[in-house]
Amino acid sequence: MSEDATIEKTIVIDEQRQAVVGELMRNVYLWMTGGLALTGAIAWMVANSPDMLHLIYGSNAVLYGLLIAEVVFVVILSAAINKIRFLTAAILYVLYCALNGVTLSSIFLAYTTESIGQIFFVTAGAFAILATIGTVTNKDLSKLGTFLIMALGGLIIASIVGLVMGKPESIWMSVIGVIIFAGLTVYDAQKIRLLMMNEETVNEGNMKLALLGALSLYLDFINLLLRLLSLFGKRK
Repeated sequence: MSEDATIEKTIVIDEQRQAVVGELMRNVYLWMTGGLALTGAIAWMVANSPDMLHLIYGSNAVLYGLLIAEVVFVVILSAAINKIRFLTAAILYVLYCALNGVTLSSIFLAYTTESIGQIFFVTAGAFAILATIGTVTNKDLSKLGTFLIMALGGLIIASIVGLVMGKPESIWMSVIGVIIFAGLTVYDAQKIRLLMMNEETVNEGNMKLALLGALSLYLDFINLLLRLLSLFGKRK
């Protein structure tokens, strides 16, 4: 094979791979956006249903059961992603987003609808910028990711201690949370892109990876939104 033919073949392969990466990344953001839309719709519906609110918040057992179920769905989806079918993974993702909508209905009780809308659009704008940075940057963010995950672990422990002691999350913890999830958005966006760059065709296996990537970015967005709400949201 001539040198020109080899170069031409390499270009074709690169173009095909870029097309695959592009399609997979579109699926990541479509699943993430769909999950956010489902969560928001269910949260609003539950917040406007007195019967649902009484069922959920009238019993600690129901509320804690829902929260535990959310954790179970995430663990199963993350741990068994390579063993389950794409349809099963998609159903678990949808169920998780729906359950999250039920528990997040509380924000409509705590903050004004106008305030939630404003903070949502601020979060969406910031998220878009951060995700774009993570997607286009060539700088290795693996060390930053490790640090942020450790910091997140510390934040979770501090939040649990505060919950047990009956102390609400402080302003400084919310600020730290914004910084952590902003950084994780950049890190996760890069990690997902690098993962997809190894794929040569679109198949069930990497579609499941795209779904898992959507879950990571979905969680980053939700947590960023909640921290910004706690800092700037107008309470009822």
